[in-house]
Amino acid sequence: MNNKLALFGGPKTLSHELSLYRSMGTEEVDAAKKVIESGVLSKFLGCWHDDFYGGEKVLEFEKAWREYFKVEYAVSVNSATSGLIAAVGAIGVELGDEVIVSPWTMCASATSILIWNGVPVFADIEPDTFNLDPRSVEKNITPRTKAIVVPDIMGHAAGLEAIMDIARKHGLKVIEDAAQAPGAVYKDKYVGTVADIGVFSLNYHKHIHTGEGGVCVTNDPELAERLQLIRNHAEAVVEGKGVSNLGNMIGFNFRMGEIEAAIGIEQLKKLKSLAEVKIEQARRLSEGLSGLDGLKTAVVQEDCSHVYYVYPLVLDTSAIGVDRGRIADALVAEGVEVGRGYQNIHLLPMFQKKVAYGLNGFPWSSEVYRGDVSYLKGICPVAEKMHDEHFMALPICMYDYSDDDIELIIEAFRKVWRNLAVL
Repeated sequence: MNNKLALFGGPKTLSHELSLYRSMGTEEVDAAKKVIESGVLSKFLGCWHDDFYGGEKVLEFEKAWREYFKVEYAVSVNSATSGLIAAVGAIGVELGDEVIVSPWTMCASATSILIWNGVPVFADIEPDTFNLDPRSVEKNITPRTKAIVVPDIMGHAAGLEAIMDIARKHGLKVIEDAAQAPGAVYKDKYVGTVADIGVFSLNYHKHIHTGEGGVCVTNDPELAERLQLIRNHAEAVVEGKGVSNLGNMIGFNFRMGEIEAAIGIEQLKKLKSLAEVKIEQARRLSEGLSGLDGLKTAVVQEDCSHVYYVYPLVLDTSAIGVDRGRIADALVAEGVEVGRGYQNIHLLPMFQKKVAYGLNGFPWSSEVYRGDVSYLKGICPVAEKMHDEHFMALPICMYDYSDDDIELIIEAFRKVWRNLAVL
């Protein structure tokens, strides 16, 4: 065996191109074909009418989602971003309100708050699961706090029981951003079904997908109605439907098409088996990477399951004497795609400059908003240090890894660790 690192001219451990992850099969092709042949690609009408709720496949898909996740209501949307916007609007966030959110997530978790003129407040994360730290959440509550947006990041549930307790104590609503955790379990409930509203993603690189798409779930009939209204031109519907609460009844076109819904019906049938493949791959990675000095593998907390949208790793750079960038460079040279860090949303230009609507700092500069939220580096030290120094990830949901691929990835890590002295 040639032990020379590829970074220094040795042979690559993983020399072939990985196959992209594909969850689609003939079932989805046939389902889409039937919709196309029917000629009914969408059946939504943006007015109070029998077709306000969409076509046959949309309704069938929502029913299947309700039954699978054991919830009272499922509202399909054209993306999880749309779902988050609808959810924040549905709970009544408005100008002057603050909403606590994680910095360690996709930016829509925070920008959905700004859409309704709310102000995002970033709480720090836990170092093991990278989810919101309930202690930091409570520390950031003010008289202006209206809600909490909780991502279940990377496929593992947040500390939902503690966060829900905090929310009930302070009279706050909670939205779960379960985009990365479809099918994960938290204390015998599906992730995404614990909060007031849960939002799932059906974007192309998730466990199951419809190309673009999403689903909101809730057990509250009023919230379900408001989600449906915001999804489909609320302002044109409320009068005919007899809706009296006009707050945030600004409608969008967040509607899912019949083709996407037909694909979603077939994809949902596969969720359990597709997630099990990722769970097994992660188990083998954890086993194969155990014992490497200074490398912490994925954590799964008690009474939880992890569906591994990505496989997270934490480097103790002081223990191994090599910085993360050098380690990542060596792994990439060996053919292993590895992510470095994870964006800290509060450090994006929008938040650093407090510029969103126009150029005058709205909504932060509004006379209605009485707070003075800070986005300076240092407000989320755990998230920032993870991003800057310690966090790495393998993109489990991007590729169809074979058994040999997993073994070669493990060998690439072990090869790099055997050569730490020369790095």
